[in-house]
Amino acid sequence: MSTENPKNAETPGAPAGPESPAFRYAAVTFDCPDPAELARFYAEVLDLPVAFESDDFVFLARGGAPGLGFSRVAGYRPPTWPDPAVEKRAHLELGVNDLDKAEAHLITLGATKPAHQPSPDRWRVLLDPSGHPFCITTLV
Repeated sequence: MSTENPKNAETPGAPAGPESPAFRYAAVTFDCPDPAELARFYAEVLDLPVAFESDDFVFLARGGAPGLGFSRVAGYRPPTWPDPAVEKRAHLELGVNDLDKAEAHLITLGATKPAHQPSPDRWRVLLDPSGHPFCITTLV
């Protein structure tokens, strides 16, 4: 896939004209019961500092780069993956060099490993402290 912007090849992401705003990827935000707890987990996993923090929202990012947000939701119900009773909406894919070592480290940080593993020799599904599924893989 070409990364060239045909409307404005000089500046990717720049507006095509005065009526077209520029967009850039900024973050993914996860709903959760405790933003500080979930932010602590991902800050440790991804070595990201806290860029903004309030009682109901924490944002992790480094130097204006895209980041991860964590937003408090009253009555939050974690996904019940792989059971579709409470569906997951999205999940992260994290590249690692060694599945076993990465899995063990993530579990020490608070992740859990569900019994169902669709392809454990290629990737592992883990759950973060709020129950969001995420994957680790050596494929990327």
